[in-house]
Formats: sequence, C-alpha cells, structure tokens
Amino acid sequence: MSETGSRSNREAGNANHSDKAQRTGPHLALPPLAAYVHIPWCVRKCPYCDFNSHAAGPTLPEDAYVAALLDDLESDLDQVQGRRLTSIFFGGGTPSLFSAQALGRILDGLQQRVGFAADVEITLEANPGTFEQAKFRDYRHLGINRLSIGVQSFQAAKLKALGRIHDGDEAVRAADMARAAGFDNFNLDLMHGLPEQSLDDALGDLRTAIAQQPTHLSWYQLTVEPNTEFWNRPPQLPEDETLWDIQEAGQVLLAEHGFRQYETSAYAQPGRQARHNLNYWTFGDFLGLGAGAHGKISSPDGQIRRSWKTRLPKDYLDPAKRYRAGESVLRDDELPFEFLMNVLRLTDGVPSALFTERTGLSTEMLVEGRRKAEARGLLERDPQRLAATAKGQLFLNDLLQLFLP
Repeated sequence: MSETGSRSNREAGNANHSDKAQRTGPHLALPPLAAYVHIPWCVRKCPYCDFNSHAAGPTLPEDAYVAALLDDLESDLDQVQGRRLTSIFFGGGTPSLFSAQALGRILDGLQQRVGFAADVEITLEANPGTFEQAKFRDYRHLGINRLSIGVQSFQAAKLKALGRIHDGDEAVRAADMARAAGFDNFNLDLMHGLPEQSLDDALGDLRTAIAQQPTHLSWYQLTVEPNTEFWNRPPQLPEDETLWDIQEAGQVLLAEHGFRQYETSAYAQPGRQARHNLNYWTFGDFLGLGAGAHGKISSPDGQIRRSWKTRLPKDYLDPAKRYRAGESVLRDDELPFEFLMNVLRLTDGVPSALFTERTGLSTEMLVEGRRKAEARGLLERDPQRLAATAKGQLFLNDLLQLFLP
C-alpha cells in the first residue's frame, strides 16, 4: 500500500492522561467503512521495499487467492454493522498482475456481501511494465475509477538503483494508457532522496510527473527500512542539506502547478484528494483483506480493534492457517496517540470534535498534551481544531510523544 505507507515511533513518553477515561456515552457512532485488499505478488522484490510483497512465479494462484479473499471477507462480515463501503483500495505487491476477471470476482463479492456507497472510490495500484491497454480498459469497465501508478522515477540510473522493472518511457506510456482506458483520476507515486540524486535530478522527475497531468501525486522521501536489501547494503543517499533543498523546491513547484499538499506526502488538484487515504487519516474504519492486511474496526460499545491477517501467501491459502493472525483492542488511554498519529498527518488537521466522534472519549483527555504541544510551538492554538504547526509537521514524532499514555 505504497500510497499510504508510513511509520511513527512509539517510544515511551510523558504520561498526560487521567487514570480513568472520560467517555461521553455508552455508544459510539460508527465511522465510514472502507476496504483494503492486498495482492502480495510482484514481478520481483525491490531492494527498498518492506511491504508484504513476494516475487511471482511463472503463474499466479488467482483462483485460489480470490476464493481465500472471499472466505476472509465472510469471516469479517460481523464487523460491517450495516455500513456500505465508501472506498476500496487494491494494494500490494502489484495488483495489476491480476486479471480483470479475478478483480471482478473480488468486487462482486464485496458488493454482494457488503455493498457500495453510490460514489464509491475504487483504486488499483499498478506498475509500469504491467500495463496492457485492453487489460486496463477492462479494469475501468469493472468500476475501478482510480489508478495509483508506481513510477518512483523517470530516470534510467535511478530506476536501476531502485530495482524497478520499467524505464522512463514506459512510465510516461503508462499515464497515457490510463487516460486512454478512461481513467480521469490517477495518482503517480514518486520518490525523492534517491541514491546519488541531486536537486536538479529530483526536480526533473517532478516536472516530468506533472507533465503527465495526474490528479494526485504521492511524493515522498526514500527511507531505508529494516528487512530490506538496502538495509543490509545501504546505498549512497543525498546529504541532509540536499534533501532539505529538494523538499522545499519541490513543494514550491507542486504549488505552482495547482497541487495542494493535504497530507504529509500527498498533493492533489482541487477536489481530487484520495478519499481512501482521507478515511485512514480521519480515523475511519477499514476491513483488511488478504495476506498480511491490517484492519481497524469500531464497535457500537466503544471498543476499537486493530487486526492483522496471516502474512505469507502460502499460509493464507491454507484454510487451516489463514485469516486473523492477531487482534488487539485499543485501550482508552492509547486512543489519543492512535487518533492523533493519523489526523495530524493532514496539513489542515481536523475539528477537535472529531476526537469524541471517532473515539467516544472527551476532549478533556487531550488537554495536558495540547498544553505542552502548544507551548513548544508544535500544535496550533485553536481550541476548535487539532492541527500541527509547520514546525509540528517537521517534528511529528516529537509532537505525538506528548500524547503517549
């Protein structure tokens, strides 16, 4: 799920919550419901990738995996609570390796068992090199109405360093084919801070991406994560000063072309923010379907659960091992951190009242953390909103630790 992937440190911090949670009532109004569907196979594993992805063999077990996904969905139907799906995101891996017929069976299963909102957003992650015009036209006919194309760079040397299977021309053709297939809403996924990347290199990539006229850009810095090839053999990354110059100049360039930053690494044309992402960042609910998928579900009694599925595809395909590998119920004193870890990624923040709406808890639980954060210039001094300052966005982990239990 590269368009929305992120991490926050959860180190011990200052306790600032009362011993007893202050609930506003016995029932919680359920938030919107989305679905994340994980397709775990790629043509090959990229050296920087720490997502649950695996190199595909000569054939993919499409039929068996679709059947497992639908059984997985059946096991989660108790979590739906009468809601319809407001968004669906096919992430991976490379979901565009699956045929339109396979994705169609998944969508039919979701529609029959859960149902879709009238304006449901359905996103498919796709990589250049897996594009076929007829295949993408078929995807559009299924009702998939948004693409997220994993470009990462348009420059040959950078793509080689990242282990990508496509070249820059294929990336440009992918955007052309998306439009020709009827997609008028698509994201380009682009990295900066690449091995030996200069400011001119980074801005060149960004200008090429903007020229493809996407409605949305996910533009984020490469980080070296544990359990990746880059972690074991680190590449030569740009110095901090260059990284800062890239970030500042890139944001100016994006703004000049009408892309407004609405989230830490997401920029959109007016009205084209990713609704699936916004559901995450406003602490909405989501079903997690597929190998290694994570979900977050609220109950009317006020409990909020996070769950995760069997990670390895071979185990997920085994009926004796699949589905919920684990589940945890969030304690009331954990909810301020969990809520803010999401909503403070949004550049405009959210109304303060959303904390009570999503958690069932009084905003009194936030008072001490807010006082400290405002004193340090990390949180806006607006009692009606929860929003990080520009400084707070740069030091988001420091801000969040003020709300740890």
